Amino acid sequence: MIAIDLGSNTIRFIEFDGQNWGKSFEKIVRTAENIGNTQRIGDQAIERIVAAIDEARTHIDLTQPVRAYTTAAMRFANNSAEVLQRIYERSGVSFEIIDAQKEAMLTLDAVRYRMEQIGNIPPLFLLADIGGGSTELTRCEGKNIETVSLNFGIVTMSEETQHSMDEKIAVFKSNIEKHSAGDSLSLVLTAGTPTTIAAYLNGMDYEHYDPRKINGYRLKLSDCYRVYDDLLQMDESIRIRYVGIGRENLIMAGILMVTAIYEAIGTDEAIIIDDGLREGIALEYYKMS
Repeated sequence: MIAIDLGSNTIRFIEFDGQNWGKSFEKIVRTAENIGNTQRIGDQAIERIVAAIDEARTHIDLTQPVRAYTTAAMRFANNSAEVLQRIYERSGVSFEIIDAQKEAMLTLDAVRYRMEQIGNIPPLFLLADIGGGSTELTRCEGKNIETVSLNFGIVTMSEETQHSMDEKIAVFKSNIEKHSAGDSLSLVLTAGTPTTIAAYLNGMDYEHYDPRKINGYRLKLSDCYRVYDDLLQMDESIRIRYVGIGRENLIMAGILMVTAIYEAIGTDEAIIIDDGLREGIALEYYKMS
């Protein structure tokens, strides 16, 4: 089967047979572009999504069973039904909008699955998933799970112009603190920004990304600061080499959000996991079949 995660910034595909992961593909589509101002998914975003699905067909066999979910941008947009119908008519892929709770739980399933495989599951951890349009926080202690969705993402944070980035990060950090007070938590990070930081530190650029070197990587807060400074000083064309086309500016907001999470919970290290919602979608498919 093929699992597809259409996020607020990226569309991600992966093949899974219930035991083994197959081919994967992802493309930056900026679904949430300008959504804070218009409350709508724009025509250009639709074109990028359809083009990405067409490109995916050259890498992955989409004649297999497909389960396709979409998240924060479609939850927020007032034209999401129309947009998904247009995407279906042009691509044949039917997306289901899932709520933040389901998004967080499927992501947690995928992250736990990977941590079990690498033999590293902290007894008490906070999983943070920074997306394009929202951030999901999941506190996990055995079977006790609490999750909250915050309306802060790398696209929406980058595009909001009424406040300075320092002000926006301060509000984001205070929201994290409200939901992480108390016990000493291990921090687990997934999604594009932390994996990009880890990849850069491992000498990988965007075209040569290898998730096998990322899963289980222990990322220091001090290294996040260093990567931010390195990327900030780069020429934009060089930065694109490391973070991908369409993320060269978004990644800066993303790193500030990542460091705010470390600071809010009072830790200087996080475990990085590449697996996320798309892998959770695939695991769910076989649980339900």
